Amino acid sequence: MKPAIARILSTGLFTPDESISNEELVEAYNAFVAKWNAEHPDETPMEPSSAAFIEKASGIKSRFVLDKKGSLDPDRMRPIIPERPNDELSVMAEMGVKAAEDAMKRAGLTAEDIDAVICAASNMQRQYPAMAVEIQSALGIDGYGFDMNVACASASFGIQTAVGLLQTGARRVLMVNPEICTGHINFKDRDGHFIFGDVATAVIIGAPEGEAPNGAFDILGTRLKTQFSNNIRNNFGFLNHAEDGVIDLGDARTDKLFKQNGRSVFKEVVPLVAAMIAEHAEDEGVDVAEIERFWLHQANLSMNQLIAKKLLGRDATETEAPVVLDEYANTSSAGSIIAFHKYKDDLNSGALGVISGFGAGYSAGSIIVRAC
Repeated sequence: MKPAIARILSTGLFTPDESISNEELVEAYNAFVAKWNAEHPDETPMEPSSAAFIEKASGIKSRFVLDKKGSLDPDRMRPIIPERPNDELSVMAEMGVKAAEDAMKRAGLTAEDIDAVICAASNMQRQYPAMAVEIQSALGIDGYGFDMNVACASASFGIQTAVGLLQTGARRVLMVNPEICTGHINFKDRDGHFIFGDVATAVIIGAPEGEAPNGAFDILGTRLKTQFSNNIRNNFGFLNHAEDGVIDLGDARTDKLFKQNGRSVFKEVVPLVAAMIAEHAEDEGVDVAEIERFWLHQANLSMNQLIAKKLLGRDATETEAPVVLDEYANTSSAGSIIAFHKYKDDLNSGALGVISGFGAGYSAGSIIVRAC
C-alpha cells in the first residue's frame, strides 16, 4: 500500500432548518397538476404523483430546504430566496461559511491556519466574484480562493485539487460544497421535482504528517474520470437572455432547469463508477474486500446498492454503504461528504474507505482514505 498523500483533518455540515416530506411535496404537486390540467383541457393531461412512487423510485423520504413556503405553493412551485444587497453576505456563501466554521471548530483550527479556499458545487449563485473568495473574506482567511464545478462529482474533484495545492506550498485547504439544489430543479416536473435538497458541507485537507485531530483520515490516493453525456443536463445560464424569444420558466414542460434520463444514467453510471473504484483500489494496492466503508454519492438508493454489490460481490450492509439520501435527498456534490461526516467516527485506526461522487458529465471521482 502506498503512503498517504494528504490528510482529511475534519469535515463540517450546515443543514437548513426546514424540511419537506414526500407527502407534503406530493400534495403541492398534485394541486398544481389539477390546476394545470383544468387550464389546458386540449393538451395531454399531466399525471399526479404519490409519496410511494417517490420512495420506490429513489429511496428519498424527505429533503432539507432553504425555503419551504414557495416550493409548496401550487401557484409558484419554486423557492423564495431573495437576492441580497452587494454589501451583504450572499446566501450561498453564508451556507459555506457555516459548514466551514463547523469543520474548523472540529479540527481546532482558525482562519490563520488555512491558506486556500475551494468552492466546489454544481451551481454558483453568480458568475463572479468567485463564491470561494467571498467565503474566504467572510472567514478572514489570508490567501486565495476559487470556484470549480464538476456537477455532483465536485467534492471529489475539489479534494484532488486541494491535494495539488498542498504540493505547491499550501499548509491547509478548505474545500466547501454549498448546494442550493432546489433552485435548479423544476418543481412542476413529475420525474424530477422530488430529487434534490439544500445543504452545505466542508472538508479541511492538510499534509499527511503531523496533526491528526479526532476523525482525521489519511488520503491514500485519488482518481478522477469524465465521459461526456447529455443524460443529465441543466441549460440555464448567463447566455439565455441573449437568445431570441422569451425564456418562460413558468411553463411546466419546456424550461431550462435540471433534466435527466434516469434509466440511461442508471445503466451507464453504475458500471463506470464501479470499474473506476475497483481499478483505483488495485492501483493503490488496496484489496476491495478490505474496504470497510463506501461513502457514495447520495442520488439514488438502488444505484448505490448496485455499485457496492458490483465491488463486493454481494449486497453491502447499511453500515458498509451508509445512506443519508432518505433524509437529505440528492444534495449533489455534498451527498458523499454528508455520508462521510456522519458515518466515519466508528471506524478503527487503519480502517479503509472510499469517498465517491458521480453525476453529470458524466463525471466521477474516488478518494481512498484510511482512518488515522
